[in-house]
Amino acid sequence: MCDSCASAAAAQEERPRAGLSRRGLLAGVGLGLGVSLGFVPGLTATASAASLKNGGWCNPALGYFPNGGHYGAPRGGASHAGQDITNSTGTAVYAAAAGTVIRREWGGGLGGRTGYGIVLSHGGGQYTYYGHLSVYRVGLNATVGAGQRIGDMGATGNVTGPHLHFEVHSGGLGVTTNPVTFMAGRGVDLGGGWSRIDAGARGKRVTAIQYLMTQRGYSLAADGYYGSVSVDAVKRFQAARGLVADGQVGPATWPHLVYTLQQGHSGNHVRALQTVLNKHSAGLVVDGGFGSVTTSAVRTYQSVNRLVVDGVAGAVTWRALVG
Repeated sequence: MCDSCASAAAAQEERPRAGLSRRGLLAGVGLGLGVSLGFVPGLTATASAASLKNGGWCNPALGYFPNGGHYGAPRGGASHAGQDITNSTGTAVYAAAAGTVIRREWGGGLGGRTGYGIVLSHGGGQYTYYGHLSVYRVGLNATVGAGQRIGDMGATGNVTGPHLHFEVHSGGLGVTTNPVTFMAGRGVDLGGGWSRIDAGARGKRVTAIQYLMTQRGYSLAADGYYGSVSVDAVKRFQAARGLVADGQVGPATWPHLVYTLQQGHSGNHVRALQTVLNKHSAGLVVDGGFGSVTTSAVRTYQSVNRLVVDGVAGAVTWRALVG
């Protein structure tokens, strides 16, 4: 848990840099200056978006919420500015959404934070901060995709043990909000859990849904857009399974949709698996064949996320991958 990671008093503002070139809970009082850093394709909501659960956000790390690590917890007269997610050193940390690395330095250059940190800009006045890292896996100014590995969990700075200190800044850098509720509103169960994907969503999880639906006998184009044709097919699938036929692919639907897969399997369900592994930086050819390379990728993903390393993609591994 963070011993610091508190927002400083509002009097200390964050200034733009030259060349801007975790189940308990957690948060903080922001600093106060909004910085606009432009549009990030595929992330900023459009007027036609039916839901914020649009596939643009995902889980930054797997783990549990430690006691006292929630947003707003007292920190020496200030408030904890994020949510702590506890796991062991070396656990993978992923970009919560597509964006640009605008800071990669001690405390992310934010007052009251310590340890190696990364700040991502997502456009539209939204930022995320990843603190106490042990390793950086992206460089300053890098453009990253949602789910891309950007660092490893650690215990650098003023902490009592390894964890990710995760913050969401909405409305400007320094304007923090509760990461748990913010992410839940975007279909993400912070720390672990099945995602919720609504009509209008886009991205690799949607592509995976389409591959899985095709494997289930509903022929869909794997175009990554959760439009009316895909939504209608999911509603029919849900009705056939005795589920609420609302079209949302969430905790009630995912377990019925995924398969337990291992080396030797082939088909569109394997393509779905390869697609979500690639969301997390696996770099696989999406060929539908579960061979040794895909097995290695599954084992690596399980290892860096502290899951049982057996090379079998069962419900636990799927939940992590699509979370």
